Amino acid sequence: MPAICGWLRLGALSLAMAVSIGGVISAYATDVTAEWSTIQMPPAPTLKPVKVDPKTTAVLLLDFMHENCGKRPRCAAAVPTIKALHDRARAANMFFAYSLPGGGEIIDKGFAPRAGEVVDQKAGGPDKFLGDDLDERLKAHGIKTVIVCGTSAQGVGIGTGSAAAQRGYYVIYPVDCVLSESAFREAYAAYHMGGGGPPVPTKWVTVTRTDMITFENAGK
Repeated sequence: MPAICGWLRLGALSLAMAVSIGGVISAYATDVTAEWSTIQMPPAPTLKPVKVDPKTTAVLLLDFMHENCGKRPRCAAAVPTIKALHDRARAANMFFAYSLPGGGEIIDKGFAPRAGEVVDQKAGGPDKFLGDDLDERLKAHGIKTVIVCGTSAQGVGIGTGSAAAQRGYYVIYPVDCVLSESAFREAYAAYHMGGGGPPVPTKWVTVTRTDMITFENAGK
């Protein structure tokens, strides 16, 4: 009997040690910072050509101000790209919506808002639908698709892009006009919107590039 009790105690001790060691391993395995240097970047999202109907598509130009975009080299370098898309969309008579938080000044007058267009100037966060009537204004103009351009990518890109998809809009995400402070932040935002994020909103998103966007009935 003493021998049996001894074996039982030894077995219990071994089990306790195994659980303890397993707990340490599990805790280590769930600490992503411990694996940081070995994590592989996923493949880039596939950029897809997209054709939109100008009558039901809006261009969202979000937070492109001297105060932020002007201080981010990647954003400042993209200004000609943003203006080129703006000019093509203007020529197609598309609807525009802007955000200039805190009354900031747009970085380039060449794509500034015009009279009567939506301009959100409240000091808000990355979701431009939150606490605003943007959804109602877009729907009042029959908008079904939005082209999201803005800075930063990890802010308004993900925040407003996902919010638009969750409200039933098709979302066009051109990677060359959603800018940030670094290439990595733009990359993880593009990965998120390209399917790496929650499937419910991202299934409505097309990741593309501005020169891959065409307009139905262009030139007619």
